[in-house]
Amino acid sequence: MNNTRSVPFFIVLTVFLALFAGEAASAQKARARKADVVALHSFRIGTYNLRYANHGDSVHGNGWGQRLPVIAGLIRFHDLDIFGTQEGLYPQLKGLRDSLPGYTYIGIGRDDGQQAGEHSAIFYKTLVFTVLDKGDFWLSTITDRPNKGWDAVLPRICTWGKFRENSSGFVFYMFNLHMDHVGVKARAESAKLILAKIKEFPAGMPIILTGDFNVDQSSESYALINESGVLKDSYELSPIKYALNGTFNSFRTDSKTDSRIDHIFVSGQFSVRRYAVLTDTYRTRNDSTAVQGSPNFPKEVSLSRYTARTPSDHFLS
Repeated sequence: MNNTRSVPFFIVLTVFLALFAGEAASAQKARARKADVVALHSFRIGTYNLRYANHGDSVHGNGWGQRLPVIAGLIRFHDLDIFGTQEGLYPQLKGLRDSLPGYTYIGIGRDDGQQAGEHSAIFYKTLVFTVLDKGDFWLSTITDRPNKGWDAVLPRICTWGKFRENSSGFVFYMFNLHMDHVGVKARAESAKLILAKIKEFPAGMPIILTGDFNVDQSSESYALINESGVLKDSYELSPIKYALNGTFNSFRTDSKTDSRIDHIFVSGQFSVRRYAVLTDTYRTRNDSTAVQGSPNFPKEVSLSRYTARTPSDHFLS
């Protein structure tokens, strides 16, 4: 079911939530000191591969039950307004939604077009956005029902929504996907398909594309999108970057990569202010947990040996 186990490093769960603020070019006007001022509305966008829930991860100390509250806390602290997720199974998405008051999501399962299998769900704040339209399509030559495309080893799906920002009336489309982890042709063709699908929507509409693309910034599939003239990588657009690592970690806190395989692309109507790959970790007890002392801190302070873990095998960006 999972498609990232063969990927060499780490990706998107908690560190790759790209803290990116998009500003609508068509913003509402406000009066200030007798002058007309354009009020630009910003919001925070992210992408996060949640890592599908499975018994093997639980055996190795990375079970969904312990990761869920960490992920929910991470999202709430960074106050994301809208974000794409990958790999989430229906019970995971329901649990995450229940842990995030004020959020809900759109998206269907890739295995049956309902609740079965992994989703490419889009979470959003219900007070900030209204969904005007939504849909899903499979990354294949047959886009309207579950199937595998080209040389992909698993069915792949893209979820999209037409959103209106309630405070300004700004309308935009957001697409979220998970490309195949094996099929090279499938990834290239999926990139072409996404661009073709975008062109089916009204010309000139603001577009956001998030996802686990399973290719980094040096790949042909990435270039097809980034050099399309339609979308651009928010990492490249951002004047402020905090990305000391790539976006995949394979649940290893001691890993390092420069590859970004989770991306946020935006159309020209957005101005990117900040971009980050968030490499947060948390701690769990282990068999050798013991209090450690040191002459370098007060006696009231104690340190215990715990195991460092990542909330997902990807970072939030």
